[in-house]
Amino acid sequence: MDHQTLSAGLAMDVVSLRVGDLELMSGYYEQALALVPLEERVIADQLHRVLGRGAIPLVRLIHTPGLPEVSPREAGLFHTAFLFEDAASLAATVYRAAQDPRSRFAGSSDHLVSEAFYFTDPEGNGIELYVDRPRTQWGYDNGQIRMDTLYLDPNAYLKAHLDEGVLAGVAQQAGSVGHVHLQVGNVARAREFYVDGLGFEATATGIPSALFASAGGYHHHVAMNVWNSQGAGPRAARLGLADVAITLPERADLDALAARLTARGVEFADTGRSVVVADPWGTQVTLSLPGATAEDLLAAA
Repeated sequence: MDHQTLSAGLAMDVVSLRVGDLELMSGYYEQALALVPLEERVIADQLHRVLGRGAIPLVRLIHTPGLPEVSPREAGLFHTAFLFEDAASLAATVYRAAQDPRSRFAGSSDHLVSEAFYFTDPEGNGIELYVDRPRTQWGYDNGQIRMDTLYLDPNAYLKAHLDEGVLAGVAQQAGSVGHVHLQVGNVARAREFYVDGLGFEATATGIPSALFASAGGYHHHVAMNVWNSQGAGPRAARLGLADVAITLPERADLDALAARLTARGVEFADTGRSVVVADPWGTQVTLSLPGATAEDLLAAA
């Protein structure tokens, strides 16, 4: 294994959000994204609820009323990107999200490597719903994955791909967290942490205000931008992103990660199954061994 980069077997996992109105937010993700509650538990006087599709956890909502609302100018979450297996599954979820009056539609784009639709949830957290094009169709320029932001007509997409049978059983269609896009205060510092420290590989660096990175040649598992947050400092306690979870295949991967962080003088916690670390803006990233269920997730909180 390459001890300087993350394993090609990496996968993105549950995204945790602090929410002010648990029932509103849980109801939204259930209705708009067809997620179902899998497990819940009170931890340190806060109710944690995990939602997903099938037995796969996708979102953990942490009820923390009283915190300030999400700030679009601070470091934190730009969007959580939910990946679907085919155009029909994507179209069915997009249709549900668009029908929910609590959704705010934020646009749609053809990124060459993927087709994506964007929404904002009731508390200001960004959501991307997308499907990948086959890797054989991805283009490269000087070793960098070619991506773009081209117009994608949402009505035409739904007309072409919406299937009544898939829509009726949309909650049974597989989904996963494909990538997480973050707001940071400085792209160069983000690269030092996410690429040089954690071990992601930069995949698209042509936009000075953003960085895309992945493991195993994917177009991106993480992205960082300063479009709204240039110069932002450490995050204040507020609603929004609480944790970005990532799965690594083996304990040896965690050992290599711990060695990289130690060499760079970055503080972290090692629980045996997870390495927990905060980026320069206080965004928590948890890298864990695979196989955690919704119950395991809450037990480890």
